[in-house]
Amino acid sequence: MSKKRKIVMTEDGSTTVFDEELHQTFHSVHGAVAESKHVFIAAALDYYSSRHNGEINILEAGFGTGLNALLALEWARRKQRRIRYHTVEKFPLDAALSRKLSFWPPLEDDMVSPDDFRALHLARWEEDVLVDESFSLRKIKADIGGMILPDDFYDVVFFDAFSPDKQEALWSIGVFKTLYKSMRYSSVLTTYSVKGDVKRALKAAGFSIEKLPGPKGKREILRAEKVLPA
Repeated sequence: MSKKRKIVMTEDGSTTVFDEELHQTFHSVHGAVAESKHVFIAAALDYYSSRHNGEINILEAGFGTGLNALLALEWARRKQRRIRYHTVEKFPLDAALSRKLSFWPPLEDDMVSPDDFRALHLARWEEDVLVDESFSLRKIKADIGGMILPDDFYDVVFFDAFSPDKQEALWSIGVFKTLYKSMRYSSVLTTYSVKGDVKRALKAAGFSIEKLPGPKGKREILRAEKVLPA
């Protein structure tokens, strides 16, 4: 994996990382915070929680900058709901680069701070870390394509890997079947990609899928659900 990474500013005032070898940013240049809130918080977490009570188990494919985890922490505090958050990342950012990231001012009025963000990055890998009473975090350094996941466990999946053009193997039927098996019925998975191969792979794995309006700069996104058999 490329080590040539640099911080770039996005349109909403938040930062992201640009990988010079893959020639791809970790988040949309039209707004890192805006994109993540749209794709993962609104389309997945809000949607799932509107129909289910209790603790929510989240799996994230691609810890990356830590933004999605930060937004999930903010959501847990604001909604007063408990979240168990597992995130898988094979190539974590180095500490010096992560310290240069900032998601403020876009998150200025939300219930998280730069100290919370640093705590997520400083949390030990391969351990369950209680970030606060509403949010536990487990960071797993692995390739999600080769993982053995618990059956019928996750309620929400944030699928935020690099694009299919860059990491085709992570968007395969096999990976989506593994995720499907690990998810409970009525669980949801969201992703920014609506590529035809992605839609076909999700359907072949057993998911019901729908296209949703995307954030700025992105026409559509995908939401997949593990529905009860008819």
